Amino acid sequence: MISTIAAIGAGGAIGAILRHGVNVGAVQLFGHGFPAGTLIVNILGSFLMGAFIALFAHSIQPSAELKMFLTTGMLGAFTTFSTFSLDFVTLMERGDMALAGGYALISVICSILALMIGMVLIRMVVS
Repeated sequence: MISTIAAIGAGGAIGAILRHGVNVGAVQLFGHGFPAGTLIVNILGSFLMGAFIALFAHSIQPSAELKMFLTTGMLGAFTTFSTFSLDFVTLMERGDMALAGGYALISVICSILALMIGMVLIRMVVS
């Protein structure tokens, strides 16, 4: 139990640091007008979740601690749907209803598609 909690905590620390790095980089590249960093981590994180889950199901069997480190810890802290919600409301409160709606659609659709693509790619590689 302690080793699982430690694995989740360590993964969470790494995921949070990675998320911060993506957010800083996105602001430098795209500015503050659109929450590109949150969009990037949600899509990338969903892709990685799909890839890991497929890899675990079809190829390798890592320890429970490594699974928790990667999924619940690292990807849980890396992806930011709570931040996504805040970004959406911020865009709405600014009166950018079309941008808020587009952001929500792109985030949800692309994240789900990225997860599916990650699973398919890993299934193709390990089959």
